[in-house]
Amino acid sequence: MEQIKRATYFLLTLILLGSIGYMIIEKWNFLDSLYMTLISITTTGFNEVHPLSYGGRILTMTIIITGVGTIAYIGGRAAQLIIETQIFRRRRVDKKVEKTQNHYIVCGYGRLGNLICDELAAQGIPFVVIENDDARIDDLIENEYLFVNADATTDEGLIKAGIDRARGLVAVLPTDAENLYTTLSAKVLNPNIFVVTRAVEEETEKKLIRAGANRVVKPYEIGANRMVNLLLRPSVADFIDIVSHQKGVDLGLEEVVVGPNSFLKDKTIAESEVRKRLNIIIVAIRRPSGEFIYNPTPDVIIYEGDRLLAIGQIAQLNQLNQLS
Repeated sequence: MEQIKRATYFLLTLILLGSIGYMIIEKWNFLDSLYMTLISITTTGFNEVHPLSYGGRILTMTIIITGVGTIAYIGGRAAQLIIETQIFRRRRVDKKVEKTQNHYIVCGYGRLGNLICDELAAQGIPFVVIENDDARIDDLIENEYLFVNADATTDEGLIKAGIDRARGLVAVLPTDAENLYTTLSAKVLNPNIFVVTRAVEEETEKKLIRAGANRVVKPYEIGANRMVNLLLRPSVADFIDIVSHQKGVDLGLEEVVVGPNSFLKDKTIAESEVRKRLNIIIVAIRRPSGEFIYNPTPDVIIYEGDRLLAIGQIAQLNQLNQLS
């Protein structure tokens, strides 16, 4: 950057000295002298202001050679600076990715992947995107999202994104085949990772489940159900929007895992006093076996490994998560 500044100062000095030179040699006024200096440096090719003397021609050649060389130098250094800045940013991102733990991997930064990243970022959830499209990578840099420039269907790309340290992976690549291959590769590299993937074709869902996907999302089916709910049960649909972390609303629906040291462990819902202490309602419990208990009564016992579906204010839900 300092070299570009010095070269710019030199160029401005050249313009000033060139103008003074024409004023002395050719006896021109300042405006004509400045104009001649500028068209000489920029090699615009306009006609001379006035016929040049022998000395004026020598001055013009000197200005052209020196000016063009200086402009080329400034342009080269500016391009180098831009490239070095991009490389530095990429290296800084790579180092951050290497240090990221318990994060989520988003495979694909298309329209759906973009929305997923925005929602994760809004909730403060760490994530890493795998993308190899240059235009989308520029968007990732602009949004300051962590990413790796790689193919999500390859083991190398998943390893670079920290598949061994990740909590979960969402595959939203353009085709079902790519999502299938990514799911299979992810489960081979980390059998315990939770995988959510998108399916467009109906017959692909079973293949994705066999490949190891924990959940398969079909956007068209979800969109249709959503539109029907809005049509027939608009208040219910609106309430689901509110508890699904809608921006600007301090109410949420959270999944809380009961750990070995949780204050909830081996207590009934009444004994836990979550309603009294945190003003939170437990609307369902999912046992480790997969059994769901909906609208549990106060005498239902909470065990280690249970997943509680709780509704309440965001701050209280976060507190419950910390205590669990």
